[in-house]
Amino acid sequence: MKEEESLMLETHLGRIDVHSHLLPGIDDGCPTLEESLACARQLVAAGYTHSFCTPHIWPNLPNNNVRGITERTADLQRALDEAQVPLRLLPGGELNLRPDLVQLSKEQIPTYGMAGRYCIFDIWAERLPSFFWPTIEWLQSKDLKVILAHPERMRAVQDDPELVDEFADRGLLLQGNLQCLGDPPHTRTRQVAEQFLEEGRYFMLGSDVHNLAGLPIRLSGLARAVEAVGEDEVWRLTRENPRQLL
Repeated sequence: MKEEESLMLETHLGRIDVHSHLLPGIDDGCPTLEESLACARQLVAAGYTHSFCTPHIWPNLPNNNVRGITERTADLQRALDEAQVPLRLLPGGELNLRPDLVQLSKEQIPTYGMAGRYCIFDIWAERLPSFFWPTIEWLQSKDLKVILAHPERMRAVQDDPELVDEFADRGLLLQGNLQCLGDPPHTRTRQVAEQFLEEGRYFMLGSDVHNLAGLPIRLSGLARAVEAVGEDEVWRLTRENPRQLL
């Protein structure tokens, strides 16, 4: 990043959304450009100045690669600029943790800002699969800091929240999902998310926005986070720690 761009980011830095599916029509996120713009406007109204575009990295989405995501992020940024929506976009990608990831070179792994420093992944599992730690260790061997998206949504973690102790011991960072903090109080996702938030387990919070209809519950989760731990802590999770990804 050029020095003048870095200074601009520091000067105009509000909340940073670290997990979004804003890019239109490339995964299960925003289906149209109009919906992407509408979501961006609401994020700005909630205090966000930056958002990483992190589409799913799945085998059935071959165009969701470093080059394709970077180009599509630039396209959406131009549309935002033309519509005078003051949200700065940066490219990224949400890896689905699979054993065949080890076949990629480091340059093929979508990372935050495509800077080769931080990557985020998701996995849906009732128990940690045998390939979990070997794949994490392979990513870490590439000098990547590895972030697990929404652990509170994983059945393995819901059944055994103490797994996060092992995650921390082995260098995994955690990203909490704002939607889970907006879920009904009796749900396991809400309970685990609140526990991790109050225990200081999260490195950052992300909206994981997919569409306009799902955005209100995520913003209500942001308000719930402030209610639970205070604005200073939420600021740390939505600005101070996420700025390390820039």
